[in-house]
Parts: sequence; structure tokens; C-alpha cells
Amino acid sequence: MKKYLISGFLLSLCLSGSAGATEYIYRDLMANTLPAHCAVEAQAKQAAAKPYTVDRYSKRFCQTQGYGWHLDEIKTVGNTVCNPCDEKPGSLQKCYQEDVVVTCKRIKPGSVGMLPGKG
Repeated sequence: MKKYLISGFLLSLCLSGSAGATEYIYRDLMANTLPAHCAVEAQAKQAAAKPYTVDRYSKRFCQTQGYGWHLDEIKTVGNTVCNPCDEKPGSLQKCYQEDVVVTCKRIKPGSVGMLPGKG
């Protein structure tokens, strides 16, 4: 009895096909975040370089590529650049991250068995 059970188990393992791995298309992008509100230079730099801000804009960079694109990884967070505020002269600055490099990915069409127009 055990012999049939073990042989049936081994046979089912051999005959079961492995699921095909999903293939992805990757794309590297370089972009700048938008400057936030006017603040003292130290606060403006801190707000521009927050991980939350960089993550949010990185996701947005990938989403602007089209349907199905999403963030895979953030390669570099870039440099913090500050400009003086035009509407409020003085020591107030607007800061943003320049040259943020991200890698976006999308499922390769046809790699998961859903071809458009095929029955």
C-alpha cells in the first residue's frame, strides 16, 4: 500500500508542470521632484529630501509612463537644489530633488498567457 502511495506521489510530482515565471520589462528614468512651499532654507532642504517625498514622486514618475508601470527600485535620490522664492523675498527658499533615478517595471505582454484578441 505504501509502495503505491509513494509511487503515485512521485508520479504526480513529475507530471505537474511548473508555472511559467512572469517576465518584466524594465525602464530607468531620471526626473526632478516639484518644489514645495517657501520655507527657511534648512526646513526646505529637509522637506525636499524626506524619504516619503522621494518615494511618492518616484511612484508618480513610473505611473506617468502608462498603464501597468510601477516602481521597482530607487537607484539614486539625486541632489537637493534650492531657489529663492519670488513672491516672498528674503531668506525663504523653495527646494526640490534634482536627477532622481528610478527603475520602473511592467509585465511583459504575452508572458502570462493573456494575449489581446486571442480566444
